[in-house]
Amino acid sequence: MADKTHIYLMPGLAASPKIFEYIEFNPSTTELHYLEWIPPSHEKEPVDEYAGKYLDMIQHPDPILIGVSFGGILVQEISRMIQVQKVIIISSIKSKQEMPKRLRFLKSLRVYKLFPARRLSKIDDFTRFDYHPHLKKKGELYNKYLGVRNEKYLNWSLWAVLHWENKSSITDLIHIHGTRDEIFPIKHIENCIPVEGGTHAMILIKAKKINQILNRLLQK
Repeated sequence: MADKTHIYLMPGLAASPKIFEYIEFNPSTTELHYLEWIPPSHEKEPVDEYAGKYLDMIQHPDPILIGVSFGGILVQEISRMIQVQKVIIISSIKSKQEMPKRLRFLKSLRVYKLFPARRLSKIDDFTRFDYHPHLKKKGELYNKYLGVRNEKYLNWSLWAVLHWENKSSITDLIHIHGTRDEIFPIKHIENCIPVEGGTHAMILIKAKKINQILNRLLQK
């Protein structure tokens, strides 16, 4: 329907659109479209170039873009290429200045190259540990929400996050961030809507609160 607001949702690093399963909007006024990660063209493809791959997937004028974590970085870059109504990022960053020093340190030492992408791509092995319920449960959650296991993508994504250069700020960007985010601590984040007790996985754990914030923002 032409009068509906079209919302495109981008999950976090390696995650599938299933992470949005608890996010709800009024179906009579909105239509949701789920974006997925696609392979990069090469191992050092910048995020701003990579974002161009999604332009053909966004088929409605003036959409709302919502991105989680690395997906938040990606929707910022997409919004530089098309006219959008709103850009909302969740558990993400707006610039490299909001990245914690430990991650910038990893970049300077190139330690990120040691990240075991192969292990992440075979995370389903955790589900075989029947004798350890905690590991088995964690493995089941990874299996459910991990959408990309391709080593080429996983290696690229870590490089891309650490080398992202936000060339200019985006007007009216909305940032929702948890007060207990362990990946991007809120003490480094400026101008955000805080979610008390929210971790980096709050899109699942704090979905009710995030729904309240998102639906309030859509009414403005």
